[in-house]
Amino acid sequence: MMQFFRSSAKPIILVTTIAFVVWLVYDLSGLGTGGGLLTSTSVGKVNGTSVDSRSFQEAVQQAIDSRQRQSGASMSLEETVQIRDQVWNQFIQDIIFRAEYKKHGITVSPDEIAEAIRNSPPREAATNPDFQTNGTFDPSKYQRWLTSSSAAQYIPYLESQYAEEILRSKLLQGVIGDVFVSDASLWERYRDDKEQVKVGALVIDPAMAVPATGIQVSDAEIDAYYRAHKDEFKRSKAAYLSYLAVPRLPDASDSAAALSRARALREEIQKGAPFAEVAQRESSDTVSGRSGGELGEMNSTTGVDQDFAKAAMSLPLKTLSEPVRSQFGYHLIEVASRKGDNFTARHILVPIEVTGAHRDLLDRRADSLEQLAAERLEPAALDTAAGALGLSIQKLGPISEATSVYAPETGRIPDVSIWAFQAKPGEESPVIEAEQSYVVFRLDSAQSEGVPPLSAIKNEVAGKLRLDKQRAAAIEMGRRLAETAKSGTPLKQLAQANGVTYRELGPMSRLRATFQLPAQIGAAFGAPRVGASGPVSADDGVYLFQELERSAADSVEFTKNLSQIRNDATQAARQSRVRAYVLALRNNAKIVDRRADLYKTNAQAAAAAPPPIQ
Repeated sequence: MMQFFRSSAKPIILVTTIAFVVWLVYDLSGLGTGGGLLTSTSVGKVNGTSVDSRSFQEAVQQAIDSRQRQSGASMSLEETVQIRDQVWNQFIQDIIFRAEYKKHGITVSPDEIAEAIRNSPPREAATNPDFQTNGTFDPSKYQRWLTSSSAAQYIPYLESQYAEEILRSKLLQGVIGDVFVSDASLWERYRDDKEQVKVGALVIDPAMAVPATGIQVSDAEIDAYYRAHKDEFKRSKAAYLSYLAVPRLPDASDSAAALSRARALREEIQKGAPFAEVAQRESSDTVSGRSGGELGEMNSTTGVDQDFAKAAMSLPLKTLSEPVRSQFGYHLIEVASRKGDNFTARHILVPIEVTGAHRDLLDRRADSLEQLAAERLEPAALDTAAGALGLSIQKLGPISEATSVYAPETGRIPDVSIWAFQAKPGEESPVIEAEQSYVVFRLDSAQSEGVPPLSAIKNEVAGKLRLDKQRAAAIEMGRRLAETAKSGTPLKQLAQANGVTYRELGPMSRLRATFQLPAQIGAAFGAPRVGASGPVSADDGVYLFQELERSAADSVEFTKNLSQIRNDATQAARQSRVRAYVLALRNNAKIVDRRADLYKTNAQAAAAAPPPIQ
């Protein structure tokens, strides 16, 4: 049947772009026994199997091209790194799974693949109008396409995709084959979801209840605490940066230019140009602009800029406003109707943005910043640029890898948390266009992953040790109050008498509790009406609980819906088993990642390049 599929076809675009095509990952990567079609340096290994660097980069580029076609925009460095990680993880998963297929003797036959292609069409085919009759998927049209003359180029893609899916399905069926959920377990989970309790909670804040001034810690205690709690002081990689920022915020001249533009558009409409046509062409609010500026019905008290709302509620109906200033720029507004706080309107938005002579000035300063400091390996370049441009060098850090970075003068800064971990100390970044500034960074220093020496964090260790002693004292205070509560004194009264916090929490179920710690949940649901459960130590304090109200789960309702409850729980248990299995495979894999060798900063690449031939 496979040969039959290959010998017939028809050119209908059926298979949408797949970010990680199996044939690319397998046939070109050298994962098969033949070594692949491409031979190049390994970018890493997974359980001893090499990943060819050229094949990896091919897959990355294909995924980037696919993302850009979908979005219609170029990608930032942060987005590119995200794609690289996704591709790398896909390579890892494919290698691990192929080893599992071999280990368990799992195979797939051509007939199995052909049957799956014929009877289980891809999702893209099910929604393709070419395979529908009266708006509904028509299997006969899809199967005729399979037997037509020009689909041959797509059949290998389908074969590879379906072969992988069938292999994976067989493997995972074996993983979940013995999953069973007993009726007793189902009732316990049902009870955890449906039984509710409301509790009073007495909360002792260790820092408030026990004065830190009375707690002494010795050097010997600090050293012992550090050695016993090293994992708590482990640090991730971090970077410390200096930077120069050339502000690119609009000024008074830009506001005047926007106002002038809004007035010109108003005049154009007054002379007969259709409002909707001008909105579609000119409004920076592209969502409403596509609809001729229509905003629909809005409420003046919620979700609307108050300057805009004030104008909309006071303008004469069906009259074009003068330009109205809001936080977004200048609006031309026309209100169609008003009722109470609601109004229906349309608008044209002219933003206040850097333009004209001001833009030329900022562009020149950004060019100077680029020429003097950007993409250099000399640390002094940033200082030189600061002096030449009359700018102050600012500090930033520590920052973590691949996280959002903000600074007061710049707003959000894209890409710097990627660049900083590829750069060398002393190196300067390219000019980065942040929300409010053009910025060049210098990597001053990098912190390695691991536990700092005690000498570097002694004060932090001492603080945590002191807090632990305060917590121990708070727990002891909780025990004394719990003993007092046995006499029948309500927790609320005990809290007031001892100057600590009292809260009422719930009603809540175990699965939707107000807090996350199992010990807190267990204590709350085991709390007595008289007395108290606890003390339980949590991040925000030491808790005692007392029951106020309780409602039991309905066993009759459970019995009535047992079949559906069993199906849902079994499905959830199978998904949990698969997740745990895949995670275990990944955690136990020996992975060597050399991707960093592929990606250098522009400054490093330029420095490593051979000199030009004279």
